[in-house]
Amino acid sequence: MESPWDELTLAFSRTSMFPFFDIAHYLVSLMAMKRQPGAVTVAWKNPFSSWFTAMLHCFGGGILSCILLAEPPVRFLANNTNILLASSIWYIIFFCPCDLVCQAYSFLPVQLLAAGMKEVTRTWKIVGAGGTIITNFEQLIKGTWKPEADEWLKMSYPSKVTLLGSVMFTFQHTKHLAISKHNLMFFYTVFLVATKITMMLTETSTVSFAPFEDALGRMLFGCHQRFSPRVKKNETKSNGTGSSTSKPTADASDKLKKKHSKKTE
Repeated sequence: MESPWDELTLAFSRTSMFPFFDIAHYLVSLMAMKRQPGAVTVAWKNPFSSWFTAMLHCFGGGILSCILLAEPPVRFLANNTNILLASSIWYIIFFCPCDLVCQAYSFLPVQLLAAGMKEVTRTWKIVGAGGTIITNFEQLIKGTWKPEADEWLKMSYPSKVTLLGSVMFTFQHTKHLAISKHNLMFFYTVFLVATKITMMLTETSTVSFAPFEDALGRMLFGCHQRFSPRVKKNETKSNGTGSSTSKPTADASDKLKKKHSKKTE
């Protein structure tokens, strides 16, 4: 007989994401898209381009997972209900009279609720940071892609936490992590929701994984040498002496030029 805890986590793992959690996912993703500079102007001037970008934001994780699994990237188009739902939310966000949707979303409790529900969907769609990665290709086509903001080169918090979840669920699937799947889903979801809400309440844009990343890097790639403060001080001293020695040389050359000019006169 299963314990009440197992029954709770098992029931949680069987929770359907449609429609309420999916609506929260589309709402948060498209509101973030609308805050981007020029997004509203593009929606009014070229609605199809804006809609296409919105679909990449909403279904980027599914597209990326299809690519990694050697499946058709446009398989998400087969789900007509989700496409219609995401398109409807895109329309009311960008074209609602008096911008009522954005005004309602501006209340903090609404944002916390929507963000928490979106983080729940990340567990079910563990490649949930794919929207940020896939939109890089869309920016490249538009000519607005910036290398310093590329998700592959500088991973954001959603990408890092999703990668961590992918590794954990892979270890659980291969029996290297001694925990049941529904318990792992529950604990991982609680971690995501609690972290996201804390970030929003404290107005921090990211959570530092530097100690964990540094320890993992040392385990996998060895200890990398870093410049010590003494080396940096020596470099600054050498630069300072170099600049000071260059001044007398410049003064001597100026004196020679003046003497040469006097002789010619």
